[in-house]
Amino acid sequence: MSLLDFSQKALLAALLIYSASFIFFMIAVGGKKWSNREPAAHSRRWGWTGFGFAAAGWAAHVTFFVTRWVAGGHIPTSNMYEFMTMLAMAIMLAFIVIYLIYKNALLGAFTLPLTVIIIAYASVFPSEIQPLIPSLNSNWLRVHVTTAALGEAFFAVGFAAALVQLLRVIDYKRTDKAGKRARRWMEVFLLVILMVIGFLLSVFSFRAAGYQAEFHQVITKEDDLGQQQTTERQVVYGLPPIVKPYSSDTVEIDSFLGMKKPLFAAPPWLKGVNAERKLNTILWSIISGLILYGLLRLIARKQLGAVIHPHLSDIDPDDLDEISYRSIAIGYPIFTLGGLIFAMIWAQIAWSRFWGWDPKEVWALITWLFYTAYLHLRLSRGWHGAKSAWLAVIGFLVVLFTLIGVNLVIAGLHSYAGVS
Repeated sequence: MSLLDFSQKALLAALLIYSASFIFFMIAVGGKKWSNREPAAHSRRWGWTGFGFAAAGWAAHVTFFVTRWVAGGHIPTSNMYEFMTMLAMAIMLAFIVIYLIYKNALLGAFTLPLTVIIIAYASVFPSEIQPLIPSLNSNWLRVHVTTAALGEAFFAVGFAAALVQLLRVIDYKRTDKAGKRARRWMEVFLLVILMVIGFLLSVFSFRAAGYQAEFHQVITKEDDLGQQQTTERQVVYGLPPIVKPYSSDTVEIDSFLGMKKPLFAAPPWLKGVNAERKLNTILWSIISGLILYGLLRLIARKQLGAVIHPHLSDIDPDDLDEISYRSIAIGYPIFTLGGLIFAMIWAQIAWSRFWGWDPKEVWALITWLFYTAYLHLRLSRGWHGAKSAWLAVIGFLVVLFTLIGVNLVIAGLHSYAGVS
């Protein structure tokens, strides 16, 4: 067995152990009423069991990271697969730290599935080890990426706690405008989560079925001297093409539900690496998420938040508010160092300028400013409880767009990630 194969098996082991840890945390939270023990003793026993599995999973995850580093000869952060798996590892480290402080089993019940989803999302991208481009071969890059990811990991734990807090405190019996608005926004956030899950289900289902569509794209552009430059390439989709590449002809397309041709072509102004294929993926994510949400609503016959809310009645929302705030307070200085200061030092070394208004740089700054506003409103204006929780949830959506949206949709110096 090669070292790379062993590394992949270690990640699979981590994924399975994380899934088992999630089950134990769910027993700790939801099994109190069926246990013969006192609720606190039951939660403590199963919570520590879940934590033990989470720590074992993290050890396997670190093994994956180290062995892949040795096999590739460089830190595994050169593409989306490597970065997202590292982010999941950082989230688990942040979770371990916060759990040892607060010992709240409910946090594990929501952080572990977030980690599993991120690892599954990473598996969508090519897992081959890629050689580093010159600008990525820097010790400052290693420091920048690892500290930025760790800061974002603490933001993720803060998000998980805030989301649970909102599900706990939103009153589903209120009929005034404020109550209805809070319920609607919670459904929007739950729908976004289901879109991510729907995206994963779509990708892995069509991948298992061996679906493929292929296009031949010919693009003609003028260079700086006004001369026509023609570029030809083959574009392969792993999902049925709702949208095909701009200026392309169909080479091969598998039929799906009678769909034998794309519905429309991508607009010519779409930017980013493999932008048309990514737009197609986003459309499938939206469609599959809406279908999944509709099925769950049909089964529950009520808002999804209203289904979850009664099961959180014995949770103290103030504890979750404190966990969310402390997680973000820890992550903020780490992200400031990694996402801004170390990033600017690396940019100076790689491109001879500290700041260049690259989309990733801009959105990293937006993320930092958002969490700066969060801490200011929390500490100076007294924004506690639901107000603070809404900011923590929105803030992590900004983080996700900075990580995923910028890399996959907007063209820039950070658009180096491939998609399978």
